[in-house]
Amino acid sequence: MKRVIILGATSGIALEVQRQLASRACELLLVARSPERLAEIQADLLVRGASRVLTYPADLSAISQHEGVFAFASQAFADFETVLVAYGTMHDQKAAATSVEVLAEELQVDFVSAAAILTLFAADLERRRTGCLAAISSVAGDRGRRSNYVYGAAKGGLSLFLQGLRSRLYPAGVRVITIKPGPVRTPMTDQLQNRMHLTDPRQVARDIVRALEGPSPDVVYSPAIWRYIMCVVRWIPEAIFKRLSF
Repeated sequence: MKRVIILGATSGIALEVQRQLASRACELLLVARSPERLAEIQADLLVRGASRVLTYPADLSAISQHEGVFAFASQAFADFETVLVAYGTMHDQKAAATSVEVLAEELQVDFVSAAAILTLFAADLERRRTGCLAAISSVAGDRGRRSNYVYGAAKGGLSLFLQGLRSRLYPAGVRVITIKPGPVRTPMTDQLQNRMHLTDPRQVARDIVRALEGPSPDVVYSPAIWRYIMCVVRWIPEAIFKRLSF
């Protein structure tokens, strides 16, 4: 793992992943919306030990910009081995449940656009018969809960997409990793109560980097306890589950 593309480089988890990759002297290509923020991160990562850091400003939620991202990566960052999709959004559930516009934006950012750009990079790695694709999903996608079912539906769709993509790319020797963090202390969760109980993003980043270095499970829960928590949650009968308020 020497050349890594981070799609959504300014997200809270991505920042920690990049710092750990920089300490391993990796070459990085960072993609996010803000050129100014990308420049700040680029300078920081070079100080931390990254051997090379390229940046490309793009709004990844806009599928029309994906071809430009892929073309730049292919030309300026050829022979990349690893791609991590680390961007997303989480709207207030009440807004998403009452506004079609908010709901559509949640699904577009967290599922549709992510699946679209993964498809571009998957074709390239499949042709070269090497590499690793990884995307940050969520434990919220394991079962629909009344408190965040729109976000959960988007992440659940992404997880299912990754599962199928994993099966497709297996014969080509391309790894596909689904990363399912529990609630993490990042700017995206600022609106949540009891944030002190959320996971430190550095811990999630360590789990992600360990998975990218391989070998690893196809589905990585972070922290690992969430694998067992969600196993229990999935087995609760629907007749009981629909009465629960969480």
